[in-house]
Amino acid sequence: MDAHEKTGLEAAEEMVSSPARDGETHDETQKETAGGPAPGHRKIEVHFCGSTPLLWQAADVKAARETGVVGTLVGSLARQPRQNNRLGRPLELLTEEARLLRETAQAVLFPATTSTDAENLQAVEQYVERQERSYEEQRALALQERKAMLLRALAQKQEDAEEIESLDQSVQDRLDALERGFSLRPRDERSETRFRVFRDLSRQGFYLTSAGKFGGDYLVYPGDPLRFHAHFIAVCIPMDSPTPLCDLLALSRLGSNVKKTILLCSPSDGDEGGEEEEVVYTSLQWSGMV
Repeated sequence: MDAHEKTGLEAAEEMVSSPARDGETHDETQKETAGGPAPGHRKIEVHFCGSTPLLWQAADVKAARETGVVGTLVGSLARQPRQNNRLGRPLELLTEEARLLRETAQAVLFPATTSTDAENLQAVEQYVERQERSYEEQRALALQERKAMLLRALAQKQEDAEEIESLDQSVQDRLDALERGFSLRPRDERSETRFRVFRDLSRQGFYLTSAGKFGGDYLVYPGDPLRFHAHFIAVCIPMDSPTPLCDLLALSRLGSNVKKTILLCSPSDGDEGGEEEEVVYTSLQWSGMV
């Protein structure tokens, strides 16, 4: 996946944890019908490896492609494992593709940590214990070093013991505040903009793949990528975001060189997912000097 895509843990936690909060099980998800497959139709199984959504079954790959989800094959072939010209399953999905399948009730998401093996649980407990012990040791060393620095400074100024205790408490409060304020989950509004554009183009019947090597967000195909060439390079830009003229010229010339039209995509400020949601599209083509 591209580096600028929504980083993994956030997307996986948001998509996979939602059903768990509502108390839903795998069997209950099969009952969803609004916007999803017909009753009795097998849903696509999306398994997460860390934060990467993968399709392992051939039937799931076929069903996903029929819905317009293309993905990228990343597995090696059993009979030709020492080459990378032809790849096989699993099929790696974009974060937006997995989210769209879940939103339309066509897929069931399985988190990465589904194992209940006793040895795995014991290994996890040992790892957590080592992490806690290491944290406590580093915390104690940091406090000792800080205390030594404070004592030297206070000795020079001939401060009394009460001020030393006050400064130690201040250091502890700062450490606690830093611990509370630290979060592994990034805050990225661009990923939401990308998803809204991806969803709108998918609803219009286009097929989309990653366009990192073309300097854009998505390659837009009028049909299955095995049968058609991409017509557009979609670049997702917030509605009120200023874009330098030099960037627009560079994008236009890039599109001209690769024989594709640059498509600037800007979601409106309406309610996300609502009926009033709209994406404004602007096409750019380089015509040279007149």
